[in-house]
Amino acid sequence: AIVRRLFEAFNKQDLALLDELMAPDYVDHSHQLRGLEDFKQFLTMLIKGAPDMHVTIEDIIAEGDKVWVHVTAKGTHTGEYHGLAPTGKKITFTVVDIWRIVDSKVVEGWHVEDQLDLLRQLGVIEYTEKAKKLFPEDVK
Repeated sequence: AIVRRLFEAFNKQDLALLDELMAPDYVDHSHQLRGLEDFKQFLTMLIKGAPDMHVTIEDIIAEGDKVWVHVTAKGTHTGEYHGLAPTGKKITFTVVDIWRIVDSKVVEGWHVEDQLDLLRQLGVIEYTEKAKKLFPEDVK
């Protein structure tokens, strides 16, 4: 329930709700973030890059103090993202998150996303001719 509320907060862009869901000393191992405020700044950068971003939970598994979540994120790159000027392109990417919860607060997170595909969708990188032959379904 805590992780579902976390994604609802992101979708509503209600980062203040994170104060009740996450520990102040939250650690994001994948993005090297320390503290809830750092995490909020990271999410703010994502929201500015694609203000219409919406995350859908595809699968969720809880075991012990950890919750695994497979999500699909969709949005439009209309703002600066990691220094990239807006492209106006629609983006879709998947993420697998692992959240550790202690005393009803998210204390740690690990995230795996397909950054290569995201950069391809934004036009930052292009497949070589060899890659286009190897992965024709990805060439659009």
